Amino acid sequence: MADEEAGPGPQEREERAELLEPKQSFLRRHWGKLAILGLLVLPALVFTIWAGITLSYSYSDGERVGYVQKLSRKGWLCKTWEGELQLSNIPGSAPILFQFSVRSDSLARAIQALAGRQVAIYYEQHVGVPSDCFGETEYFVTTVRDVGKP
Repeated sequence: MADEEAGPGPQEREERAELLEPKQSFLRRHWGKLAILGLLVLPALVFTIWAGITLSYSYSDGERVGYVQKLSRKGWLCKTWEGELQLSNIPGSAPILFQFSVRSDSLARAIQALAGRQVAIYYEQHVGVPSDCFGETEYFVTTVRDVGKP
């Protein structure tokens, strides 16, 4: 009886202390893993949002008329169609070249089919596109039509 009145033993005191100590939060236990994940995911998320916004909204749009000088598919990893349109049609003057990008294979085939003819290309200008994977220029062709001989 004397032992019972003296209080709990050392083992019981440890068990009670463990029950009273709060468990560490999830963030405190996994802060290193969360920091590494944040360093990897946050830049990718920012890049995706930035690319989506810049490709969704055009700064300007317009039409250029001339002769397609070249159209080629370029890139190591991301293949894009890049072309040049010769704008100057005055004999003896230096040609003015308008560089453009084409995102669609079917539109690139339509431009190739009109090679050697005077064409009108309609474009949208997308400023601040974060990578050359979408096109080397900021001018993206949306449609093309044959103008014919003047």
